[in-house]
Amino acid sequence: MSMLDSSTTPTFNMKVVVQETGLKPDTLRAWERRYGVPSPERTTGGHRLYSQHEIDMLKWLIARQEEGLNISHAVELWRQLESEGQDPLLSYGHEASLLPRALAGARAREGAAAKPVLVSGERIDVMREAWIAACLRFEEQTAQQILAQAFAIFPMETVCFELLQKGLQQIGAGWYEGRVSVQQEHFASALAVRQLESLLSSLASAVRQGRLLVACPPEEQHTFGPLLLALLLRRRGWDVVYLGANVPLARLEAAVQAIKPQMVLVAAQTLPAAGTTLEMARLLQGMGVPLAYGGGVFNQIAGVRERIPGYFLGDSLPDAPAKVEGWLHALPPLPAFLPTSAAYETARRHFEERRPLIEAYVHEHVQMAELPRALLLSVNKELGEHILAALKLGDMALLMPSIEWIQGLLLNLAYRMPAKTLRAYLSVYADAAATHLDERGEPLLTWLRQ
Repeated sequence: MSMLDSSTTPTFNMKVVVQETGLKPDTLRAWERRYGVPSPERTTGGHRLYSQHEIDMLKWLIARQEEGLNISHAVELWRQLESEGQDPLLSYGHEASLLPRALAGARAREGAAAKPVLVSGERIDVMREAWIAACLRFEEQTAQQILAQAFAIFPMETVCFELLQKGLQQIGAGWYEGRVSVQQEHFASALAVRQLESLLSSLASAVRQGRLLVACPPEEQHTFGPLLLALLLRRRGWDVVYLGANVPLARLEAAVQAIKPQMVLVAAQTLPAAGTTLEMARLLQGMGVPLAYGGGVFNQIAGVRERIPGYFLGDSLPDAPAKVEGWLHALPPLPAFLPTSAAYETARRHFEERRPLIEAYVHEHVQMAELPRALLLSVNKELGEHILAALKLGDMALLMPSIEWIQGLLLNLAYRMPAKTLRAYLSVYADAAATHLDERGEPLLTWLRQ
């Protein structure tokens, strides 16, 4: 994404620019007088308003200073690239062959050696790998320096999507495969979330009418996606209230009554969180507030979307803000959805009541040589939560991807359990369910028999 893709709408006051760039107000005013950059617009009261385009340009100029150019030559380089029809952020820093000869000349005129940078080159994928490596070594300062370098070179969206989001996805895949510890994964996630929270708090006040509420449904602890969505919407001038992870329904109801949002936006990554998203959607329907939803589980299991009375944000987070704005402008009819049948509602209540007995039976009959006690507790909890979610959503077939996920977890480098382990475990679970459930649990019993 180039700088010209960023919003050119004057949105941010000087305080935000100072926080984003580290420049002092006197420096900003001096650059404006001497070099004509930035060129903010003024409010009727005479206050400066800057666009994201200008913030990205300032970060680019700062990065050139750190490499040895003075500000006048950095501005000269920027304008030369533009005069040649090039986007400075794309032309400078991605391919060495695209660098104009003027850069070497400017450095020679100054006689200044470039300052060393933490990551050689200016490719976002190289910076992503360096950031991942720093996180896996628990080197917080190094990881933060890499982020600072990336934000000085690239637009905010590029760093968030190409470095942070993809970096977390790679680390998460490493955890699933047993190459990354849960502590390493939590460390990286915490760093990424703190970075987004800092960016969110630095943005200026809303310039659009109406409010949006962004939250995670109950049982959802992954906050990066909804936090990034809140950041993207606030960057477009919306008044966004972000509630964070695992929002209880009672808390959501109270928040909606106080905030009076035009729309509530939620993200779920797992099947249990999709089940609580359904509960959230029913609550909001009763309050007359539209729900928009997205997240990994809705992208990976298309059938889940058919069960949620709300508006699907799609599988592309960068495109979600435009969808939300379209719905706010003219809310379309609610997409058709499949309600949960009475038989499934009965089965869910019956399973919730008998679940402790089922899990106790499994503990008694599973051989410890096949499944260690600590791992058995974890698998029981995961399977029980996913069964509840499938019953809430009204379709036991939705559970199959979860079973495949558990199978992969048992086979990974951390556990190295044989493939037959899960089959043996599910056989015992089916016996436990048949022992403790009656005809009210038929949807689950039928699925286990199959």
